[in-house]
Amino acid sequence: MKNLLISISGIRGIVGEGITPDIVCKFSSSFGTYINEGKIVVGMDSRPSGEMLLKAAIAGLNAVGCDTVDLGICPTPTISMIIPEINAQGGIAITASHNPIEYNALKFFDNKGFLLDEKSIKDITDNFINNKINYKPYDKIGKLRDKVNAIQHHIKSISSLEIIDIQKIRKRKFRVALDLINGTAAVLIPELLSKLGCKLFMINARPDGMFRRNPEPVPENLKELSQLVIEKKADIGFAFDPDGDRLAVVDNKGNPVGEDNTLALVVKYVLSRKKGDIVVNASTSMVIEDIAKEYSIKVFRTKVGEVYVAKKMQEIKSPVGGEGNGGIIFSDLHYGRDAFIGAVLILQMLAEKGKTINEIVNKLPTYFM
Repeated sequence: MKNLLISISGIRGIVGEGITPDIVCKFSSSFGTYINEGKIVVGMDSRPSGEMLLKAAIAGLNAVGCDTVDLGICPTPTISMIIPEINAQGGIAITASHNPIEYNALKFFDNKGFLLDEKSIKDITDNFINNKINYKPYDKIGKLRDKVNAIQHHIKSISSLEIIDIQKIRKRKFRVALDLINGTAAVLIPELLSKLGCKLFMINARPDGMFRRNPEPVPENLKELSQLVIEKKADIGFAFDPDGDRLAVVDNKGNPVGEDNTLALVVKYVLSRKKGDIVVNASTSMVIEDIAKEYSIKVFRTKVGEVYVAKKMQEIKSPVGGEGNGGIIFSDLHYGRDAFIGAVLILQMLAEKGKTINEIVNKLPTYFM
């Protein structure tokens, strides 16, 4: 357990130190024991260590009687979405999100595609530490199931949402700059935006996990994208983190808008179309309160952790919410942070308003955190 960080987000460490194949195998068996057999979805981001650890996770799950579905390189929100779609009992995402290349991690999902809560993570950790793992004999081990096309399911689900007017977006023929950080966004967002009639200009577009910038999509790491927006006269720029659950925006003048404003833009647009209270975490900017006042709705704040926001959204039937780090949750799609629906909702907003992203962002209240 040395050099292994266990938190609400799962387990994380440096590959070869905290995270090793034997640790991943045993933790996956601990998770499979917690699930108590059934079908488990497994996917990974594009890090070089991902394939090795994915095989270890599958072995650990099969060893305790769980069948597995291997999604390969796949965004975290795509994993979350496909779990209930194929009636799986849970899922594992092998990703260290915005952490440097030497890290990797496991995120655990329940049968509804929600990340596990703190109590569940403690139960799995207890299985791991105390060897409470229900290994099966040779004739009861799990099997590797046929693959499913989770990427296409995600793309079709976004495209078919009532709030999205594909023809209206296509008519605008948006010029969009993308920084895909050599991550999982590269296997989904180019196809999705091409279907929406966008002309794309891409950097870091090969999903090889060899991050060519700091993988966290914060303004200081988006200089190359800002330059691309200016050079190509793009209408907007989008940047992603390696597993596709955080979105950053660069406006048409090459200015990063800040991740709190990314969430604010989506919340403001969704509330113009769908009434309902919203949920954000405790560290999200107060700009959300200003937007809520404009639409006469309430803001509920939870402690930090995607699962707490998602569960509260489900409880109060909130249409939209998220975290101020660019993590957008749109409940008509699923209850997970999803950079791809965030990008499409922003394009829908631009298509309807006929204004530039710079003009829209400049009308948002400014807070300094």
